[in-house]
Amino acid sequence: MSGEGRAQVLSAYDVSRETKQALDTYVAQLTRWQTVKNLVGPSTLSEVWSRHIADALQLLALAPDAKRWIDLGSGAGIPGLILAIAGKERGIHVTLVESNARKCAFLSEAARLTAAPATVRNARIEAVIAAEAGVDIVCARALAALDQLLDWAAPLLKSGTTGLFPKGRDVQAELTQAAARWTFTYDLVPSRTESDARIVRVTALTEPSPR
Repeated sequence: MSGEGRAQVLSAYDVSRETKQALDTYVAQLTRWQTVKNLVGPSTLSEVWSRHIADALQLLALAPDAKRWIDLGSGAGIPGLILAIAGKERGIHVTLVESNARKCAFLSEAARLTAAPATVRNARIEAVIAAEAGVDIVCARALAALDQLLDWAAPLLKSGTTGLFPKGRDVQAELTQAAARWTFTYDLVPSRTESDARIVRVTALTEPSPR
């Protein structure tokens, strides 16, 4: 993204100088690694600030008191690593779950260079979720349909963890599909980055509904 786009995003989210520097480091590493790892869609790299970083930063405001986050299918660290970078000053820690070892290598290096409070777990989601406890927020972006996300996150959501799942224009169809299987409490938060996108905030989940 252009310098103008960077300035607009940083101004909109009012981050500190240290956070700006760390995000610049993240973007530089993402750009460098993208040439060999294909971490994000090539067409979106030029929009990294407005499309990826801003999309992640808006989640922080939805859970101002949350300290422990877990990001499923972290990929290039969106939103998880960005959340760790931006939330460092308020004491959050993010577990980044990614089964692809090459992407984990990027996440580990980027976390090291930005001093982000993040733990990279190179494992399948099911294995990590089963061992997690005391998590405040579980999130995932562009990973799977809501029905599948609820399936993966169910052990956490049933125990009081809140789910934050950014979704696009097909959010209503995904909610309908998920409701056919799950009983859950949620609200829809308008996205600050796309007019037709929503963030599904799940605050309760029970056993699957009878079919």
